[in-house]
Amino acid sequence: MNFDIGYMIEILPQLLVYIPITLYLAIVSMIIAVVIGGVLSLILVNRTPVAVQLSKLYISFFRGTPVLVQLLMIYFGLPQLFPWLNSISAVNAAIIAFSFNTSAYLAEIFRAALTSVDKGQTEAAISTGLTYHQAVWGIVLPQAVRNAVPATGNMFIGLIKNSSLAFTIGVTELLAQGKLLATATLQFFEAYLAVGIIYWGMTILYSWMQKWYEAKINKPYEA
Repeated sequence: MNFDIGYMIEILPQLLVYIPITLYLAIVSMIIAVVIGGVLSLILVNRTPVAVQLSKLYISFFRGTPVLVQLLMIYFGLPQLFPWLNSISAVNAAIIAFSFNTSAYLAEIFRAALTSVDKGQTEAAISTGLTYHQAVWGIVLPQAVRNAVPATGNMFIGLIKNSSLAFTIGVTELLAQGKLLATATLQFFEAYLAVGIIYWGMTILYSWMQKWYEAKINKPYEA
């Protein structure tokens, strides 16, 4: 068996410097996806006919097609239709694609979280003198957020891993650097194993953070 662990350890510092761009792609995409997903979930819950059908079409398309296809369509296809998009950078195209794809899943997660809160709580809050918006912001949303955190966290983990697809349009991130190192030395297993370990480490670290946050928000209120 030809496995050079020394080489794998040697290239780790060269790979670690690309963690910031990987996290940048994932975090910015997630922030945008949360906003879009939140708006879509509110549309689905409020059931405005035309808006609901358009939202369902959006969700169906971005959930039903591979994220790689969406990435290639946005970076290579949209400039063909709209020449003014020729100046779009690969990083921005990746963020747009990841945001749209993730938002389609988050819309359903947020919708389920909102509908999981008993409507009677809103009605009870209004009967005590609160306005509808105060009831939603003060009673419904805190519970919905708590219900949505686990699934939303899993989506972020998926987004960290999906960010590796950005190398297909020329973004030099973690996987792209690993591929360059592997091609230069022909030590493919060591290079890709090192990349995998780094992704694994990031997901483990985030999972710990998420578990801590879930335990914090699920802690019973103490006066």
